[in-house]
Amino acid sequence: MAVYVDDPIWDWQGLKWCHLLADTEEELHRFARAMGVHRLIYQGPPKTSAPHYDLTGFERRRAIAMGAIPCTRHEIVAVFRRVRQPRASLPRAA
Repeated sequence: MAVYVDDPIWDWQGLKWCHLLADTEEELHRFARAMGVHRLIYQGPPKTSAPHYDLTGFERRRAIAMGAIPCTRHEIVAVFRRVRQPRASLPRAA
């Protein structure tokens, strides 16, 4: 099992942001907790299909120092597809 972090390319509030993902949701939360990232930052189902945390570029460096695998945009998309959870389908109108 592993934890992954992509490049900080997303601009928001004057900072560059990236994504922290893991092979399992349990591992993701454990890693984030060890980093000191609060659980309120977590984004996952039903809001998003892949469990993840958004990190700043500064936090990314710490994640890598703690063992997260740095990924390119293409690599993180592959991880995202692997860990995403199917969204519940909406009931159809009769």
